[in-house]
Amino acid sequence: MSAAWIPVLCLGICLVLLPEPAGTEGAVPIAITCFTRGLDIRKEKADVLCPGGCPPEEFSVFGNIVYASVSSICGAAIHRGVISISGGPVRVYSLPGRENYSSVEANGIQSQMLSRWSASFTVTKGKSGAQEATGRAVSTARPSTGKRLKKTPEKKTGNKDCKADIAFLIDGSFNIGQRRFNLQKNFVGKVALMLGIGTEGPHVGLVQASEHPKIEFYLKNFTSAKDVLFAIKEVGFRGGNSNTGKALKHTAQKFFTADSGVRKGIPKVVVVFIDGWPSDDIEEAGIVAREFGVNVFIVSVAKPIPEELGMVQDVAFVDKAVCRNNGFFSYHMPNWFGTTKYVKPLVQKLCTHEQMMCSKTCYNSVNIAFLIDGSSSVGDSNFRLMLEFVSNIAKTFEISDIGAKIAAVQFTYDQRTEFSFTDYNTKENILAVIRNIRYMSGGTATGDAISFTVRNVFGPVRDSPNKNFLVIVTDGQSYDDVRGPAAAAHDAGITIFSVGVAWAPLDDLKDMASKPKESHAFFTREFTGLEPIVSDIIRGICRDFLESQQ
Repeated sequence: MSAAWIPVLCLGICLVLLPEPAGTEGAVPIAITCFTRGLDIRKEKADVLCPGGCPPEEFSVFGNIVYASVSSICGAAIHRGVISISGGPVRVYSLPGRENYSSVEANGIQSQMLSRWSASFTVTKGKSGAQEATGRAVSTARPSTGKRLKKTPEKKTGNKDCKADIAFLIDGSFNIGQRRFNLQKNFVGKVALMLGIGTEGPHVGLVQASEHPKIEFYLKNFTSAKDVLFAIKEVGFRGGNSNTGKALKHTAQKFFTADSGVRKGIPKVVVVFIDGWPSDDIEEAGIVAREFGVNVFIVSVAKPIPEELGMVQDVAFVDKAVCRNNGFFSYHMPNWFGTTKYVKPLVQKLCTHEQMMCSKTCYNSVNIAFLIDGSSSVGDSNFRLMLEFVSNIAKTFEISDIGAKIAAVQFTYDQRTEFSFTDYNTKENILAVIRNIRYMSGGTATGDAISFTVRNVFGPVRDSPNKNFLVIVTDGQSYDDVRGPAAAAHDAGITIFSVGVAWAPLDDLKDMASKPKESHAFFTREFTGLEPIVSDIIRGICRDFLESQQ
């Protein structure tokens, strides 16, 4: 039987061309994803099937013909011309590691340069049911001993007691300089190594702050300490101003997403390294990070000396960037030299999950009840605008069985619980129920409605860890007293926002609202004016939530 052959490659190690062993015809290819890497295939040779429609701009490919095993297999196959973007069968051959993987643009894929990697692979066209050549790595220095190549050990699961999704935000500005930048990378590598990175342990990524922030690699890119250490080593110095605030905000908004590998229920952490001081505002970025549930750790190095304090925008920037200035979220090192002794204490902080309270946000840790006026003066069309107002607030929050809870009560002289906090735990169901609330029509007894809601809606969740909010929407004066019931609600830990429309008296709105009154009471002449108030209520809830966490 004839055999197919593949070209000889001599790169310090030669590929000896051997015929395909008998009995391998027609092997079924293994289906892989667009981002499966060479190191994920733990065989000397494997037939795989690449899917179609992979995004070329997101491929990580290092080298040409011979690719570093950290490369995407499908990306390498398209780069080599073995398959097109529509996918197809590929045969993968494992090769030893090498130095100087070249950077070449081919077939719409720009491969990248890599100075060294521990393993390689090459690819050929996969053929169903046909015999092909197999490339076996044989040293040209001495004859083969016949022993099988040692297989790469299975990835470790990692330190399960330190589950966290961590972004290291390093300083890449001219302020730190190339030499200290390298020392910083070395320190970050030591921290990453001690964390115990693994599939079921901590996952890490890296962002560089400079003139413009750059995400160097995401949580999903590497799940072993060895790969992370190499990736950190390869990061280049960018320079520019130390716009740490800009980079922190970017990290909070863009890094911790499901697409980048963030895991549900795992604390989100960003470790910010600041050499000296930031050149922009970091306080606002800290607020944004808290709203996204990110625990910010500030590692400050070489604090500004008295002569430099005039150059610092805010000398209290550390306390303002973290979610709690209790000392837990800040860490100081005098300089970048002799930092080994600081590694373990920082790792212990990052693995103390019970203190990661910043993972709780105003979006996932609140109970919000809406008290909706269904009196005759409202009218059906305006009542629909009120429901739209309620929906627009509710859909902002992360509603789930362990997240935010929503409830609604409609009132006239009587009260009707439209749904309680425990009735629905998905946003879709909540919004559908709100749309279908039927207009009652009747009088206006707001005081009784507040007491009813406190007793029947908030009562069953009095032991909930979520912070309680009540949003009252009314278009007229109450026939009963609102001050007593509102005071009782405040005493029960319920924050009240009052929203008045048309003939609702300002005195009633202020009597019901929590303090400070001016930021918890709102009024609009027309029902169409409710829409702009939505963002005010959401910001107010987040502001009050954050203040309650201090």
